This record gives sequence, structure tokens and C-alpha cells, in this order.
Amino acid sequence: MTVKQIRAFLAVAQSLSFAVACERLHLSQSALSLTIKALEEGLGGRLFSRTTRNVALTPEGEALLPLARRLIADWDNAEDELRQLFTLQRGRVTLAAIPSFSCNLLPPILKNFRVRYPRVNVTVNDVINEQVLEMVRDRQVELGVAFEPTSGSSLTFTPLYLDRFVAVVPIDSVLAGLSIIDWKTLLEQPFITLQRPSAVRVLLEEHLQARQMKLPVEFESHQLATVGRMVASGLGVSVVPALCAEQMRELGAHCITLHEPVVERAIGVLTKPGHELSAAAQAMFDSLYGERLGERFNGASGAR
Repeated sequence: MTVKQIRAFLAVAQSLSFAVACERLHLSQSALSLTIKALEEGLGGRLFSRTTRNVALTPEGEALLPLARRLIADWDNAEDELRQLFTLQRGRVTLAAIPSFSCNLLPPILKNFRVRYPRVNVTVNDVINEQVLEMVRDRQVELGVAFEPTSGSSLTFTPLYLDRFVAVVPIDSVLAGLSIIDWKTLLEQPFITLQRPSAVRVLLEEHLQARQMKLPVEFESHQLATVGRMVASGLGVSVVPALCAEQMRELGAHCITLHEPVVERAIGVLTKPGHELSAAAQAMFDSLYGERLGERFNGASGAR
């Protein structure tokens, strides 16, 4: 049975008139008759008994009637639901993002997204960089926001902006009076950092190791907020992505432009190749890409 055939059957069964059914369906009498005939042949028997004056349902037609009503109701509901999903009148999108992004830049993006798509629900997985890659790769989420993966990654990376790392020092430290600081001077202080396997920690260690330098780690934490509080309390200094500069200031620490060496890395959206995004996920991707920050979070502006 086809949907067209079932709709034709219902139109005739409810009106018991081929003429009325033709008007309702905008079909010619011959087209409607052929549709009903094809349905009856497919099922193996007559659904209507017809005379020159009357149309009546056969017992088999009576049995089909409630089933046909349910089928068409389910079909119409499915059509409506899919139409709402495609037009973003409803839906759900799940993404994973590194904490430095989800805590600082994502909320205003989500606010704009909600204004445009108020009935699309969003789930954010706030996880470390390695887990973002894993969740996108395993299709646990459609989108991820993280640092650019290595060249051997199987994921598609769309860059949003280049983030430069900045120094974080206590606001009452003598270092807080500097407008720019080099690594050698910074590392003379006790160092506070994120715990492994944090991508930030690994990235910093790789850059310093290439220059025969080492982090003098005295305190570690899994959370950037805790790192910021430790620095603000005078326990030492740290280095964070520039996009976290405002967060560090709110925690009571001070950010300074960092150089020699400059450490920077692209942050962008990760997707799995070969898998088309849902309409909701595509809208979120467009929102993220539309909020590209360019040079806004480079070392100089992020430290001010």
C-alpha cells in the first residue's frame, strides 16, 4: 500500500462517494478509480461494493478503515516532526568543547543561538581536548571545539581563530607591573599548571622542551578556575590560553603578554568526515563559525 492509495481509500470510505472524494483529493474520477483498483488488487479483494447509486464498504473495507486512519495519522505526525526538525522549529544538538572555550566564549554564542532557534535544545560536554576528539570520532557528538589535532587525525578541522598563550601572575606581584614578559623570567617563579593529559600542559611542555626549558611545577589542578585561584592567592604563576584572560581577571589574577617563545595554536570545530550534520548541528556549526574571533584573542589583546 502507498500513502496515496490509503488517502484515496479514506476519502471514499468517509464520504461513500467517489465524486465527493475526487473533489477532496483534486483527482479525476478515472484517476481515483484506478488508485482504488490498484489498492484492491494489491490486497487481493474488493474494499467497496459499488452500484450505480451507492458505494458501501465491504467487511474487509470496514476492517481496513481504523487501520488506515492510524496509518495516515502516524504518517502525518512523522511528516510534521521531520519538517520541524528540518526547519529548526525543534531539535537537539550535542557538542563537546574544551573547558577554556565552553566556559569563556561559548555562553554568548549559545545565547545568540537560542534567540534564533528557541526550540532547539543544546547539550554541551565540557571535557578535555583528548575527550573532545574521541567523542567526535566515536560519533557521541556531532560537533567538537578543540585545539587543532595533529596531521594524522581522521577528523575534519575548521579553524575559528588562533589563540596565543598569556602569563598569569598574582595581581600584587612585582611582575604585574610588566606589559610583556619572557618565559625565562616567568619560570623563575613557582609554576601552577593543569594536570596531564591536558592538551594545554602537553603543548607548553613540548614548546619549552624544544628550547631546553622545563616547567618548575609546584601545584597542579584539573580545573582552570582552580589554577586561577591559586595564582591569585600568591602560590605561583601560570600560563593559559588568551581566551581565558577575562576569567583569570575575575578570579583575581593578572595577565601579561608572553613571548620568547610565543606559544599559539589554532582552535576550531571538529567534525567526522563522511557524516552529514543534522539541521540543528549545521545551524550550531554556522553559529560557531559566524562568531570567528580573528585576532581578538591574540596575546596582546588577551593580556590587557
